[in-house]
Amino acid sequence: MDPGFLGPATRDALARLVALEEGGPDASPLDRLRGIRSLVVALDADPAALAAVREALDEGTGWDAIAEAAGLSASAAKYRWSGDDADIAERHEASRRRKRERPSSRPTDLPGRSVAEAAKELGVTPQAIYQRVARGLMRAETVELPDGRTYKRVFPDE
Repeated sequence: MDPGFLGPATRDALARLVALEEGGPDASPLDRLRGIRSLVVALDADPAALAAVREALDEGTGWDAIAEAAGLSASAAKYRWSGDDADIAERHEASRRRKRERPSSRPTDLPGRSVAEAAKELGVTPQAIYQRVARGLMRAETVELPDGRTYKRVFPDE
């Protein structure tokens, strides 16, 4: 039997999902959801996509066509698949490292108020807050956190 182009983990996840599909409505909704998620995770980790991209590039296909086929922008496709295995691994590890180092939530202990908070509090638009700051009617400062994130903070009560 021809092993196909998908890796073993992806073939197994696909077979489990097909079995759920063939089992009809008896499969629980959570089992179906787990099966779908398992296939998505397996496909994302499968080297088949990278192999297909490399084959397409070898055949002379451009990044725009590859990106369109993958549902990505050309720059995202290049970021994901350009270079050799070491280049790709290094880029992806750098991305994971940045995500670990930069929390996704905003800090709640910053001084003053955000522009949006001040605008809502004063019943004006954020643009009006920026105009007041530009005219010197309201103090503002940019707060930089140790991880490099910056936040514009205003002080309407002063």
